[in-house]
Amino acid sequence: MKALIVGSKGQLGRGLAATAPAGTEIAAHDVDTLDITDRGAVEALVAAERPELILNAAAYTAVDKAESEEDLAFAINATAVGHLAGAARLAGARLVHVSTDFVFDGVSGVPYAPDAAPAPASAYGRTKLAGERLAGESALIVRTAWVYAPTGGNFVRTMLRLMGERPEVRVVADQIGTPTYAPGLAAALWTLAAKGMTGLHHYTDAGAASWYDFAVAIQEEALAAGVLHNAVPVIPIASADFPTPATRPHYSVLDKTSTFAALGGPAPHWRENLRVMMAAIKAEG
Repeated sequence: MKALIVGSKGQLGRGLAATAPAGTEIAAHDVDTLDITDRGAVEALVAAERPELILNAAAYTAVDKAESEEDLAFAINATAVGHLAGAARLAGARLVHVSTDFVFDGVSGVPYAPDAAPAPASAYGRTKLAGERLAGESALIVRTAWVYAPTGGNFVRTMLRLMGERPEVRVVADQIGTPTYAPGLAAALWTLAAKGMTGLHHYTDAGAASWYDFAVAIQEEALAAGVLHNAVPVIPIASADFPTPATRPHYSVLDKTSTFAALGGPAPHWRENLRVMMAAIKAEG
């Protein structure tokens, strides 16, 4: 099989390349080789590469900045998805697209099923929801949340840096979701695609946590792995104490029941995968 990975230099794109099934021929492209907002460029590249599968790991993910750059976020998160979907149809390829828990407003208090009514409360969420709709019914669309990896910009790496620089860190404790290890998400995407699945699905690691819970675990696992050498106080705060331009969902745990059944079992608990990442960081020095 030949697969085209778009957004190949991001943390999920790297995970997709690393977990590709044996025998898969990968064509990897990022912003330096493909402008996904240019329909002509997308169609020309897909026609030239002739992939059977297109995996879209590209996204505008600056949640707060999207409030003032919604047009740009829409171009990348929505319009470009339509271009990829159209090019896939022309080439007879299948599209795998990744979306987000931010399509929900977070007021439910119970895990969101794939068929729950979306109600995004931010520009980022609105643009990602539009992208889902433009991906089309024949695409595999997987919503996820709180993605992190040993490389790239993410909450884990930010916490590790701050814990090494500051006498204490203050972290929001009233936003609940689920951390998700990018390589695990990538492997799940390959499996779901191999099963020929289409439509909307949810995938994160198992369990749930607040950002505060996640930060506490990051420090504990980093100390145990020798990635950090000194503990600092982690102070829980309310969202109101840390105002941001974008409204974030207070509860955005996704219901993965049907996805885990399709995969043959649940994902590892988020803390287990956090431990795996710390070991990877330690091994890399």
